[in-house]
Amino acid sequence: MNKVILKYIIQKFLNKFLIILGVFYCFGLILNLFEEVEFFKTLDVSILTPLILTSIYIPGLMIKVLPFIIFISTLWFMLSFKHSKDLLTIKIFGFSNIKIFLILALCAFLIGWMVLFVVNPITSNMSKYYEQVKSEYSRDVDHLINFKKDGLWIKEKFNKNHRFISSKELKDDFLTNITILHLDEKSNLLEKIGAEKANVTNNEWILYNVNISRFNDDGIVEKLNYEQYKINSIYNLNKIRNLFKNFDTMSFMDLSLNFNDLLKSGYTRNFLNQSLHSLLTLPFFLLLMTGIASILTMSNLTKNDSLKMSIIGLVIVVVVYYLKDFSLALGQIEKVPLILSIWAPIIALSLFSFIGVIQINEK
Repeated sequence: MNKVILKYIIQKFLNKFLIILGVFYCFGLILNLFEEVEFFKTLDVSILTPLILTSIYIPGLMIKVLPFIIFISTLWFMLSFKHSKDLLTIKIFGFSNIKIFLILALCAFLIGWMVLFVVNPITSNMSKYYEQVKSEYSRDVDHLINFKKDGLWIKEKFNKNHRFISSKELKDDFLTNITILHLDEKSNLLEKIGAEKANVTNNEWILYNVNISRFNDDGIVEKLNYEQYKINSIYNLNKIRNLFKNFDTMSFMDLSLNFNDLLKSGYTRNFLNQSLHSLLTLPFFLLLMTGIASILTMSNLTKNDSLKMSIIGLVIVVVVYYLKDFSLALGQIEKVPLILSIWAPIIALSLFSFIGVIQINEK
């Protein structure tokens, strides 16, 4: 009988979870579709293009709001149990409040790890594809920067001409193995610059060991060599590093297995640690969201307070998200250690949930 009840609880919970997940997905699909249509409105593309891009972008977004989805799913599950008197029925067969919570918490915890090892690698590849396609259709955009496996690619407009910059990697304050192409409005090549490296600390870049080929209208190529050469760009080191920070394109597996390779390619240690630990907290965050929802619903078994508990729960989750972001911000500005700032909300919620679970077990 216990196995039957256990299976019933898990199925009911997963059913609620999938419904809420579907609602959030559809809601995100509709909102993002307007943005994609706005982007493609001047381009000659099929109506399916923005729809497809939106469909592959939203799954990554769902991971970010997964704790909120789990919280609503648990809240809905527990309230439906109370209203149908299923909670009282399963207690007759020896299922205490804490046992019910542990079943839901374990499900949420396993969902978190499944997302990290199975779903997240897929969504990260989808995000990479999304960025690549958007980059291809962004050829008419004056300024663009993109990161690929073969290095960094930058497009910018200066005066009436276009500049294309490629580099193997960003290392410390330098772009290495850099190639710069200057084209006119008709995409005619005006100048090609090759350099061993470029200091991009400021908007005035300093290039080292420079070879320049200038193409004149009469077909003559003028070749010049400099030990140092300066160009002005709208990008500097801080701006490039900020654009480097795309969490969605890196999966938990990439961060875990290729951490050192990502460091060599130009990512900062702080950014990689933030990405890795933020993902690593997901299963624990899901577990704790289940705990908060269970505490709210099981602390009062009367039906009349259902709406009140739901509103209080939503407010608590919003506050938790705010405090989580605030703690991370403190870590980013080095007021507290970065890793501690990521795990501090989890530790605080764990203490709160532990006390709450003990109290509901006494109900």
